[in-house]
Amino acid sequence: MTTSTAPRTDTRAPVSRHGRRAAPSRTLPKLKTVIIAAAAYLIAFIFLFPYVVMVITALRPQNELQDATYLPSTFAWSNFTNFWTGGLAGNLWVTIQVAAGSTLLVLLVALPAAYYTARHNFRGRTAFLIVVLITQMFQPTAMLVGIYREFYQFGMVDSIWSLILVNGGFNLAFAVWILNAYFSSIPRELEEAAFIDGNGRWGALFRVTLPLAMPGVITALIFTFIAAWNEFVVALTLTTTPEKQPLTVALNSFIGQYEVDWQNLFAGSVIATIPVIILFALIERKVVGGLTAGSIK
Repeated sequence: MTTSTAPRTDTRAPVSRHGRRAAPSRTLPKLKTVIIAAAAYLIAFIFLFPYVVMVITALRPQNELQDATYLPSTFAWSNFTNFWTGGLAGNLWVTIQVAAGSTLLVLLVALPAAYYTARHNFRGRTAFLIVVLITQMFQPTAMLVGIYREFYQFGMVDSIWSLILVNGGFNLAFAVWILNAYFSSIPRELEEAAFIDGNGRWGALFRVTLPLAMPGVITALIFTFIAAWNEFVVALTLTTTPEKQPLTVALNSFIGQYEVDWQNLFAGSVIATIPVIILFALIERKVVGGLTAGSIK
C-alpha cells in the first residue's frame, strides 16, 4: 500500500547567486497605521507650535516684534539674561519653595490616609472617601474671599507658608485617590509574608508596599508639583510684596495697561517651563505606570 505525500513548500528566503540567503522583503505599513501616525504627528505639532512661537518671540529684538518673518534677523539672547538681572530669579526660587513644600505636605498626609483606607474596612470608610472626592470639586477661586480672610486673621498674608498650605490642601484629594487605588491593587499576601519574616507594620510598609507603590507615589508627586507650580489666582491674592510673589505672578508685571513687554514675558515663560519639562521627562514612564496600574486589581 502506497501513500502519497503532498510536496513540501520551501518557505525559506531564496538564495542569491553568491550563495547568500536574501533578506525577506519588507512589507509596507498598512493604511490604518499611516493614518494614525499622521494624526499623532499633527496633534503633536498643534500642541508644540505655541511653544515654538514662544521661544522665537523670546529671541526677537524689540524692533522686530511685529515683523511678519518666521525667524528674527538677530537673536536677542539678552532677553534671557534680563531674567536673572531683573530680579525674577528670586521669584523663581519662591515658586520652587511653594511647589516643593506643597508636594511634600501632600505626600506626608496622603500616604498614611491612602494606606489606611486601602487596608482597613472601618466604619465610614466609603463616606470618608466620598468627602475627599467632594473637596476636589471645589476651586480655590470660589473660596478666595474666605481663604484670604482666614489667612489675614492668622497674620499669614504675604507668606510662602500660606501658599504651601492652600496648594497642598487643594491637591490632597487627588493624591489620596490615586494612592488608595494603587495600594488596593497590591496583594495583602506580600505584607503577610513580610510579617512572617519578622517585620512589623512599618517595616512591611517601607520595605515591601511602598517600593511597589512607587509609580503611584511619583504620579501624585508630579501632578501636585505641576499644579502648585502653575497656580496663579491664589498667589496673586495672598501675596503683595513683589519679592515674595511666585514666578507666575511676577511675569504678570510685564503686561501693562497700554503695552506688553512680549520678548521678556516670553523669555520668562520659557525659563519657567523648562524645569517642569525636565522633571516630567525624567519620570514620565513611572507617571504612566502609576495611572494605569492603579486601576487594575
